[in-house]
Amino acid sequence: MTPLHAPPDSVTVLGAGSFGTALAIQFARRGARTLLWGRDGTRMAAMGEARENSFYLPGCPFPDLMSVTDDLEAAVRAAPVLVIGTPSSALRQTLAALKPYLVDGQGIVCACKGFEPGTGLLSHEVVAGELGRFYSVAVISGPTFAKEIGRGLPTAVTVASIDTPFAEAIALRLNGGGFRAFTATDIAGVEIGGAVKNIIAIAAGISDGLGFGANSRAMLVCRGLAEIRRLAEKFGARPETLMGLAGLGDLMLTCTDNQSRNRRMGLLLGQGKSVPEALTEIQQVVEGVKAAPEAWRLAKRFRIDMPLTETVVAVLEGKLSPREAAELLAARPVRAEME
Repeated sequence: MTPLHAPPDSVTVLGAGSFGTALAIQFARRGARTLLWGRDGTRMAAMGEARENSFYLPGCPFPDLMSVTDDLEAAVRAAPVLVIGTPSSALRQTLAALKPYLVDGQGIVCACKGFEPGTGLLSHEVVAGELGRFYSVAVISGPTFAKEIGRGLPTAVTVASIDTPFAEAIALRLNGGGFRAFTATDIAGVEIGGAVKNIIAIAAGISDGLGFGANSRAMLVCRGLAEIRRLAEKFGARPETLMGLAGLGDLMLTCTDNQSRNRRMGLLLGQGKSVPEALTEIQQVVEGVKAAPEAWRLAKRFRIDMPLTETVVAVLEGKLSPREAAELLAARPVRAEME
């Protein structure tokens, strides 16, 4: 492969949705020459002219060091760090498309929160399968709403990688101005926390949509964290990871604020909307809808108890109404809390 001759402090973000755009803004805000790539040429041209992503992130202007393109080859070759901000379902397709343009010395950062549909693989596993194990790989996760990042409000994330110097380099490029970036080596724990919390947020939204109140919501957050812990343990994750930003922090945020698409999905279901009606109203990818069946398949494979995940899947598949799902959970027998 040809050596990379891009500026060492430059970053390319692939995926011009709300979170990819927000990350690009933050990298540029902290001094990195940042290129945001999206596949829709018309939309990217409009962003370049308006100097904001008016569709996904209105009111968040681009810093001077940020530019946009729909040229994938130019985007990949523009920086030593490629941050992938697509939905999890599009990660493998994006990797296959960029693979011919990769050059020596580049690192891959995944900002996807979910499992790959059909395989249940985590993002770093998809990267390894598609690209081989020749690149430094990190994941970014934590309690983050894109609009708040775009507006420059205080935010914290975890950058996880088994390549600690790479994680530290990415964190340093993000950190500052009220944005805190921490590092970790528990990549699986960080990814599972970011994936399963979306499923629990659908359950919390359903509960609130049914009018069950704050007690019920708190119960779901706690029991949801127990499900995340059980699954993460099977991947060798550390318990302390799940009590941090990418675990409990992200879970609390997603379950309790209506900026969360997954929570809004649950609210609409609890209020009587069908799955297609709710998705149409939200108009963006709801990662928990795709993650739920994958997490439930993993739970069955590992023979672990994930009743919230199971009932969310049943509601999404039309096998239970939201109220029937709530009644089923309420009828579960007494057990020790920490099992």
